[in-house]
Amino acid sequence: MPDIAVVGAGYWGRNLVRVFHQLGALRTVCDHSEAVLGQMQTQYPGVRTVVSLPDALGSAEITGVVIASPAETHYLTAREALLAGKHVFVEKPMTLREDEALELIRLAEAANRTLMVGHLLQYHPIFVRLKEMTLAGDLGRVNYIYSHRLNLGKIRREENILWSFAPHDISMILALAGEMPDGVLALGGNYLHRQIADVTTTHLTFPSGMLAHVFVSWLHPFKEQKLVVVGDQKMAVFDDTLPWAEKLLLYPHQINWQNNVPVPSKAESEAVDVPQSEPLLEECRHFLACVGEGRQPLTDGAEGLRVLTVLNAAQGSLDTHGQRVSIGRPPANDVEPKPAYFAHSTAVLDEGVQIGEGTKVWHFSHIMGGTRVGRGCNIGQNVVIGPDVTVGNGCKIQNNVSVYKGVTLEDDVFCGPSMVFTNVFNPRAHIRRMDEVRPTLVSQGASLGANCTVVCGTTIGRHAFVGAGAVVTRDVPDYGLVYGNPARLHGWVCACGVRLGFEVNQPGPESLSCPGCGAPYSRDAQGVKPA
Repeated sequence: MPDIAVVGAGYWGRNLVRVFHQLGALRTVCDHSEAVLGQMQTQYPGVRTVVSLPDALGSAEITGVVIASPAETHYLTAREALLAGKHVFVEKPMTLREDEALELIRLAEAANRTLMVGHLLQYHPIFVRLKEMTLAGDLGRVNYIYSHRLNLGKIRREENILWSFAPHDISMILALAGEMPDGVLALGGNYLHRQIADVTTTHLTFPSGMLAHVFVSWLHPFKEQKLVVVGDQKMAVFDDTLPWAEKLLLYPHQINWQNNVPVPSKAESEAVDVPQSEPLLEECRHFLACVGEGRQPLTDGAEGLRVLTVLNAAQGSLDTHGQRVSIGRPPANDVEPKPAYFAHSTAVLDEGVQIGEGTKVWHFSHIMGGTRVGRGCNIGQNVVIGPDVTVGNGCKIQNNVSVYKGVTLEDDVFCGPSMVFTNVFNPRAHIRRMDEVRPTLVSQGASLGANCTVVCGTTIGRHAFVGAGAVVTRDVPDYGLVYGNPARLHGWVCACGVRLGFEVNQPGPESLSCPGCGAPYSRDAQGVKPA
């Protein structure tokens, strides 16, 4: 059973706390309010409570994070959770911006972690049955869909009614349509606050000719939660305010033509029998199953991004007083063609850059033109590589490193934080000497410690180890251990990084085994090598 931390235990988060506790998965509750945490401690003794997100993410036992904090915090909270290696369930809306949503999708894929969006009604047994009937053709060709989500409250100030109420309805409509709309038109009214819409109607047009509209309001005299699907053979109504047995009604109405005039023929409604279950319980079970079994969520990041795209188009139409906003057509089952590597949204990749499969390029890094980076590399924050640099497979370049033109890294090279390469031996600001670049080669498996400096024109041997803060001014032999300023040879290391028992300039064994991994080595006048 995955161990879950719920971030945000307010209006909706307390329901998630309840259900995950009921399922036996709740371990931690994180909230900024000490009063809320006090209530959680009383209600769920034994559950850990923390105020800060790092405290929740820092626990090794937590495998999944459920985010129910305000919408504007979703992106940063989900990103930190994914970077901490956690599976993520984020409430709707997934984020407020599409580029942020796309980054979360790529982060989850790069880390092989679940990313699920809390579009609750996709897990409602009534909607599940309605979706099955619609996709099976029981209603015939769907002509239009409309939804009403109306109530008096809960009135928010951090988001308007569109973002508060409509995500669920848009999610359901897209699931039934099986396609993205090609256009969105929205109108709204701002009555309680000049800049926050209290009532909106959103109209969607689809390439197939289907139409849909969504009417949402928190200034309505009574509660109404209704989804109507009109097909050319039958019509279905999902009314979530009615008792369970009446929530899904099927109307086998017909339109008959008499004397070239359409005449409706009404029929009695038929209740559809659906086994009763709490939607939130089904949703939370689904998340736990996806985490535990490695399954793709029904409402995954791609689905969340599709809903977000429609929401942003609707907001754009609201902002322009009802002008139609066109939406492009992404691939049906994807968000866009994905590169085989991950690059953070703040990273800059110039034209002509080649990056191998599985490589990750993190915050504020710049890969310059003509550079080739191999497979499975990890490029940390604030790294500059290039131009015209070759980086092999499996390399790790830590934060604040610049790999200049003239430097070549072979496979599996480690560059520690803030270590320095140079490429010109005697630089002057007022004299251009880039035609005097001296090449530097860092051979396979070598490690360069934090804050060391490698002066240009040197070769670092295979699996050599340069100590932190060293200044390398001459070649380092294979398996050599160097440190100091200037760096000098002080010993030998195994390919696994453990120091070998050969002493420098002293008699000793001609062969031995690594005390760490047991690999055999021999020594002669040329140096150390695997036996």
